[in-house]
Amino acid sequence: MLISPAFAADAPSQPDQIMTFLPLIVLFGLFYFMIIRPQMKKAKDQKKMQEALQKGDEIIIGGGQLGRIVKINDQYVTVDIGGGTESIFQRGAVQTVLPKGTIKDL
Repeated sequence: MLISPAFAADAPSQPDQIMTFLPLIVLFGLFYFMIIRPQMKKAKDQKKMQEALQKGDEIIIGGGQLGRIVKINDQYVTVDIGGGTESIFQRGAVQTVLPKGTIKDL
């Protein structure tokens, strides 16, 4: 016999497959609940706000411009920005709807 019985031991055992992927699964879960999910919720709320726009709402446009909605259609809003000046913006440019009466001098 060339190999003594003392050296003929079992091969080292493989770690469990789930335990090797567990850190990746936990990391994905953290990314989902801390980054992806809040962004999806914010985008959903923004879209809902833009769909609920109506004539007479006081709004803030993406560039920081304030105005009151004069006319609205599917893709565009016409905004009175003061002094009888009206501008046309895309609906997606509306950032915030202000409470009624915020803009008094318009």
